[in-house]
Amino acid sequence: MRLVSLLPFFLAVVSMAAERPNVLFIAVDDLRPELRCYGATHIHSPNIDRLAKRSMLFERAYCMVPTCGASRSSLMTSLRPAHNRFMNFLTRADEDAPQVDGLHTHFKKNGYHTVSLGKVFHQVSDSAHGWSEAQWRAGGMTQHLPENRRIQRNKTGSGTKPGRAAPYENAEVPDNAYPDGRLAEHAVEALDRLAKRKEPFFLAVGFFKPHLPFNAPKKYWDMYPEDTIKLPANYRMKPTDAPDGAVHRSGELRAYHGVPRRGPVSDEMARNLIRGYYACVSYTDASIGMVLDGLDRLKLADNTIIVLWGDHGWNLGDHTMWCKHSCFESSLQVPLLVAAPGHKPGQRSRRLVELIDLYPTLCDLAGLAKPGHVQGQSLVPLLKNPEARWKPYAISRYQSGDTIRTDRYRYTQYSRNGQALGRMLYDHNTDPNENTNIANQTGEAERTKSLARRLQANMGKPSPRKRKSR
Repeated sequence: MRLVSLLPFFLAVVSMAAERPNVLFIAVDDLRPELRCYGATHIHSPNIDRLAKRSMLFERAYCMVPTCGASRSSLMTSLRPAHNRFMNFLTRADEDAPQVDGLHTHFKKNGYHTVSLGKVFHQVSDSAHGWSEAQWRAGGMTQHLPENRRIQRNKTGSGTKPGRAAPYENAEVPDNAYPDGRLAEHAVEALDRLAKRKEPFFLAVGFFKPHLPFNAPKKYWDMYPEDTIKLPANYRMKPTDAPDGAVHRSGELRAYHGVPRRGPVSDEMARNLIRGYYACVSYTDASIGMVLDGLDRLKLADNTIIVLWGDHGWNLGDHTMWCKHSCFESSLQVPLLVAAPGHKPGQRSRRLVELIDLYPTLCDLAGLAKPGHVQGQSLVPLLKNPEARWKPYAISRYQSGDTIRTDRYRYTQYSRNGQALGRMLYDHNTDPNENTNIANQTGEAERTKSLARRLQANMGKPSPRKRKSR
């Protein structure tokens, strides 16, 4: 009797879900906003650029934590990081925030068929209950040059982690010889399958490149001739008056064969790293193009919300640093594109937005109620008017550093156990590359205090529970 009485309710939920838009959720690991659609004319990114023409492009979007696991967990829960939540690359959302439904889980509970391909959460088993199918990641070879394969097989590399080969390679192989090419093919197959289902889909596709190692087919390296690669202007320059610990030692890179354990890499290696990163961006761009082509071929684009996001920035020798893991703009700024049916394409917004804003945005676009726990702010008002009134800050943190970005300034304070360790203030009107810390200069005291108060009032509050040990 009870089942019979609930039947109309379930039928109504299924009917409502069938009318809702699909979601294509594209994540790109370590992608900084150095793309042609962001003004980087030296980058070949035609497919992301064409997506930008149908999207709102957010010129100033920021991650919450510049490391994979923590950034993705914060985004997928719309919770800010705190001193005991979302702290490192091994972070799991289902451990740090078990009391809330992740974005994918919320969509699943509202009638969506949710699918995860590639790297969406950092760890494949994280929050697995929210996916309608078992998560899939591409296997197979990641190295193709004989020397790299030998090092990987025999664990003879000189890096800090046994078996890590060189940090880049450019083998003469097809796109699907590397995992991201196989991921793109699998995503297209998934779209063919999902298009036949009655319920809408939430398809998350997470590309690994341009994450280290910078391995991509040679044709993408050929797009960037050696003599065109330039080192950043602040390549050998730490910011003036930056506190101890603000600039890290690029430990992630030093795990690879041939990279010196300490000190700067050679200029030749630096240029190869930058060239390899660019090649991987173009390789991933081509893979994204395959997925977009599949969506268009199936005539799904008009009823599909498309989001493309990077999980954090990346340093390419900026301030002597490689990788992410810092409270500088280069580690925290990310690309973000949102294409939504019914909203004007080809727009740009300079409002400060955060990755935690995606959860409530997608709820609004799909007509779902927003859970009470979300701390982000829906971007829909900006999709309607890119100059709408908006929050005046973006807040991030990494380890002992908490940082706030306003329209003009970035302020960061470092502390441990309540003890102040240092602070930074950069004026982006006069110093967009953050080369000179002015926090301790005469005349900046009131501004520094004001930004510190705003940061303290809006940063994530620690979770009340004890963190689980692993």
